[in-house]
Amino acid sequence: MLATGAAVTNVTALAQVDREKIYQWINELSSPETRENALLELSKKRESVPDLAPMLWHSCGTIAALLQEIVNIYPSINPPTLTAHQSNRVCNALALLQCVASHPETRSAFLAAHIPLFLYPFLHTVSKTRPFEYLRLTSLGVIGALVKTDEQEVINFLLTTEIIPLCLRIMESGSELSKTVATFILQKILLDDTGLAYICQTYERFSHVAMILGKMVLQLSKEPSARLLKHVVRCYLRLSDNLRAREALRQCLPDQLKDNTFAQVLKDDTTTKRWLAQLVKNLQEGQVTDARGIPLAPQ
Repeated sequence: MLATGAAVTNVTALAQVDREKIYQWINELSSPETRENALLELSKKRESVPDLAPMLWHSCGTIAALLQEIVNIYPSINPPTLTAHQSNRVCNALALLQCVASHPETRSAFLAAHIPLFLYPFLHTVSKTRPFEYLRLTSLGVIGALVKTDEQEVINFLLTTEIIPLCLRIMESGSELSKTVATFILQKILLDDTGLAYICQTYERFSHVAMILGKMVLQLSKEPSARLLKHVVRCYLRLSDNLRAREALRQCLPDQLKDNTFAQVLKDDTTTKRWLAQLVKNLQEGQVTDARGIPLAPQ
């Protein structure tokens, strides 16, 4: 029993030491001389310290220091001269901002301060080098963490920004991983009623989304990715919930989603197969056919 008590005391003492280190690193963020190491250490600990986000948000000068790290990289964007070292350092700062974006106590304040807008210049970049790819992916991760919460205020905020065209551009030309996160963000926006209504409000918005999704389907038929296909199918299925979009999709849904092109890719993915079947069913419902069951062209 004594041994158990001693073990608990040791664990508590260790936790206290760790906590003291966290406080120390947060303080060190305020000084340019000690910031780089503090960024690295704190980004490693972000999963294991549940209240790290409030600690970062409420400590003096910390968020300003993280934003300074982001702004310092802007000159390296154009012309694109970003190095691996610069990219790693700013991505550690972005990882801490993702932590703040994910936490229920700090999310609203994070949005009210419009901090996601500081990341948009990174999403505008097109350089294919690894430092830039890592920068885009980590920036998308912050937005992904926001939409994952399924909070209405997140969608309302994002719809006032240029996130949809930014995601669409990455969906068209990014790496597979970046495409997957960007498509996930679009999917989450579409799953919200306000987001779906926004995208289907004008033909221009809808057609831009449909065109990029169509290009992705064509690309996926050549280079399959089950994970990316899952998000693309879910986006199409959600679009089919809107009557005007459903009518348009009857004309422009890629043939590869109607035939057996992806049968092999989806053979073990019952969820995506079910979504795809529901999508096809949605597009068939209410459609006017001739006596042979062949759809008639709209008048």
